[in-house]
Amino acid sequence: MLSIIICTYNRDKYIYNVLKSIADNDFSTENYEIVLVNNNSTDSTKAECSCFAQDYSGIQFRYFEERNQGLSYARNRGIEEAQGDILVYVDDDATVNAKYLQTYSCFFEKNPEAMAAGGAIIPVYETEEPKWFSHYIKVLLTGYLYHGEKIKKFTKGKFPGGGNAAYRKKVFYTTGLFNVNLGRRGNSLVGAEEKDIFDKMTNAGMKFYYLPDAILYHIIPSSKLSKYYFNRLTYSIGQSERLRTLELSKTKYLKRLLAEGVKWAASVVLCLFYILRLSPQKGFILILFRWNVTKGLLQKKH
Repeated sequence: MLSIIICTYNRDKYIYNVLKSIADNDFSTENYEIVLVNNNSTDSTKAECSCFAQDYSGIQFRYFEERNQGLSYARNRGIEEAQGDILVYVDDDATVNAKYLQTYSCFFEKNPEAMAAGGAIIPVYETEEPKWFSHYIKVLLTGYLYHGEKIKKFTKGKFPGGGNAAYRKKVFYTTGLFNVNLGRRGNSLVGAEEKDIFDKMTNAGMKFYYLPDAILYHIIPSSKLSKYYFNRLTYSIGQSERLRTLELSKTKYLKRLLAEGVKWAASVVLCLFYILRLSPQKGFILILFRWNVTKGLLQKKH
């Protein structure tokens, strides 16, 4: 059985629609449940969930409140409460396509060696995509993920997006649960809890795959397209990597700093490329991205 886990915090504007998109899938209600983990929302999330439960009474919908603040706490609560053997995490500000559940179910049934999988993530803008967006910034700010129309194994260093990822439940018996020192907490943008899990899976020799037919449409409000949000997010990426690697060892942290030097070189080359193509703004924003990440890597958390 599939357990669709949605962890939410103050997304009452979107939560009903993501639940509806799952319920509208052409997939037997006996073969899945929805596990909703409300992480101390202060808006109308609970009321929206109650409305969904009334409108779709035939769905196995289970609602929980996790009092420990933080996305990793909520993710872990979902694992603990889930009754299925396949856990599918879906972002709370998105919708899914009509064959989403069938795609995951069939894949794991036919591929017993696969321990995790993730589908395409397509941004849906509430306004317009900014002119300063390059492909790299689009991936960064929207979670955009598309690797073609064929099922394929994720290559080394690549992994599913956290808002559209499925795991066999037994994965977490090996890796442990999500690191509660990582992941977003309230309005904090620190992340890397998914990267931490997939790194552990890689080290354990587990395989994970890209599924083009499990599509998540990620809704992007104008607030996520501002330079202010960009600066906060990119700095938080550096902070996340600092926290993640230092927890592993000082050696891992030093290796990450060395990798940052390589990334700087690549960013400069890309910046020059965009300048030569008469798109200097796209190039300069990549340098700002790298600068913010490096600051986050080097500064102790306040």
